Parts: sequence; C-alpha cells; structure tokens
Amino acid sequence: MSKQITVLAGGCFWGVEELLRKVDGVINTQVGYCGGDPTRATYNDVKKGNTGHAESIQIEFDSEKLSFEDLLTLFFKLHDPTTLNRQGNDVGTQYRSAIFCQSEQQKESALKIIKEIESSGSWKKPLTTEVVLQQTFFSAEEFHQDYLQKNPGGYTCHYWR
Repeated sequence: MSKQITVLAGGCFWGVEELLRKVDGVINTQVGYCGGDPTRATYNDVKKGNTGHAESIQIEFDSEKLSFEDLLTLFFKLHDPTTLNRQGNDVGTQYRSAIFCQSEQQKESALKIIKEIESSGSWKKPLTTEVVLQQTFFSAEEFHQDYLQKNPGGYTCHYWR
C-alpha cells in the first residue's frame, strides 16, 4: 500500500466526505478547515467567513488503488467548480472550491487535471478551483466528523454529476 494525503474543499464538508468515503482506495477521511488564518479555526469562526478558511476534507488514500489524478477527477464530479465561493445554498469563501496540495507534484497534477477538464467542455463556465500548497489543516469539531453517517437525513448539496 502506498498512502498519500490531500485536502480538498468543495462546499459543505459533510457531503464531500460522504461521497468520497465510499470510493475504493480511500482509507480515511476527516473534515476540517484549511486555507486561512493559521492560528485559529473553529466552526463558529469559519462559518462567518472572516478567517479565510474553507470547509475541507483531508483524505488519506492508497495511491496504488486510487491515483491522485483519479481522485481529483471524482472531486470535479461531486461539486460545481464553476461557482465562485458557492455550492448550492451555501455561500461564502468558506464554501469555495480548492485543492490544498501536499507537494509540488500534487500541485502539478492538479493543474494538469484542471486544464484537461476545462478543455473537455464538461463545464460550460471556467473552473474557479484554487490550487495551492496546503496550509495548516484544523480538524473540525467531533460533531461534524462523519456527520451524514450519524444524521442520514442531514443536509447535503453534493451528488455525482
């Protein structure tokens, strides 16, 4: 097994986690906050949209079963990467589309996949997904971990496109 980690943001982390946790090759998921003030991140801070964080999911995956590129291809099928700072009813920078890469290699792969998706015509508008090297990842409060497993009727705006 060859383990890798990446952090993705595609709107409310509950729905992203629920879809990706079921993908063969995903070992573990954890929801949290990334891309903002490196000194603090709690739900009460992030939900106001003034810390710079995005609701994110840290994904540990077996790259022998699921390549980083294939994971990103799935990521672009479970949210709308053309809506700036918005997914469904969730609006604000905390709901932006972002890839927080763990290495320059991941960053290069992410930019390649974005270019391929844009040239494919799959989306009629340009992608707004931010691609950056990861900043500090803060694990979300326990209440948010595995939220849709604990609350099967809970809110989500994510689905396979």
